Amino acid sequence: MRQVVLTLLAGICLATPVFADGGHDHHAVPTLNHQTETTVSVQGNVVTLTFGPIDLPAAHDGDLAASMPKHSFQLPKDMYMVGYKTAVFTKEGKPLPKNYLHHILMLNNSKPSVSCEGEPLFFAGAGLEMTETRFPEGYGVKLAKSDHLMSIVAFYHKAPVTKDVMATFTMYMAPEGAPVKEMDVYQVGVNIVCFSKFSQRGPNQTDEGIEINTGVQVHREPLKFRMDGCVKFAYPHGHDELLMIGLDNMTRKQTLLRTVPDVDKDGTFLQFQPHQVYQDSQGFPVTKADDYEMVMVHHHPLQKKDAQHGMGNYLLYMTPGACPSTSPSPLAFR
Repeated sequence: MRQVVLTLLAGICLATPVFADGGHDHHAVPTLNHQTETTVSVQGNVVTLTFGPIDLPAAHDGDLAASMPKHSFQLPKDMYMVGYKTAVFTKEGKPLPKNYLHHILMLNNSKPSVSCEGEPLFFAGAGLEMTETRFPEGYGVKLAKSDHLMSIVAFYHKAPVTKDVMATFTMYMAPEGAPVKEMDVYQVGVNIVCFSKFSQRGPNQTDEGIEINTGVQVHREPLKFRMDGCVKFAYPHGHDELLMIGLDNMTRKQTLLRTVPDVDKDGTFLQFQPHQVYQDSQGFPVTKADDYEMVMVHHHPLQKKDAQHGMGNYLLYMTPGACPSTSPSPLAFR
């Protein structure tokens, strides 16, 4: 199929979300709007955003700590996203370490977030885990032709000097006409995940995460869902020295998710193995009525004097309402 290339002016917001003032003056980059560009290509059932090239290290700008101008775009037709993946590399195509990427955020400015009231929908993204995502067969996230979509990209500001760095965010779309059940996207985390609430973060929490001091550190945060849903896929996000993130139903005394990363011997994050990433067409239920808790566990080596900063988040992809009548076991993790 002929490739359709949509090259839009980066930083022009077709529908502007309300961003909280997170106090990022130390990241201000007056020339950010003149650095580089983002392109969007649509070929068959694949939509690819290409960022850069950009020279690292690059400072961060704005409430969501971007290294490049925010990029707004629309799709040529209604589509259902059924998976995605991320890559970071040089202009010549040489792969770079995953930790060169700080984050990619994909927002739908035409659809409100359920989990973060007053914010646009955060429907996909990646951090250094860059986990390739495939939803259970027959499920997807609808992205309409009329939706105003936006990408926000940040590279790690402490990356070594590297010229012409690029990244891609590839969205897999369902074939046209294929039956797809639409999913909502819900953010949960131990750290504050709603950017409109960043001003409420405590002194131990920054853009980089929650401060992790020496030894074993366990952080818990109570959670109430704002909708009833059936979780089909859980995209995990964490940082170096993470041992586990989890989601518990405290009312029913059930562990719903327990995700353990693959790490190097010094605790450096490597990846979430496929069997640690929850996906199930049956799903597990979450409700507005029950009480939940997010938990994350880190170990910071005793000889390291500088604090680490950790995160423990999930993007939960769920259908609204109850799960099918056949219930999963109480331990829904895989």
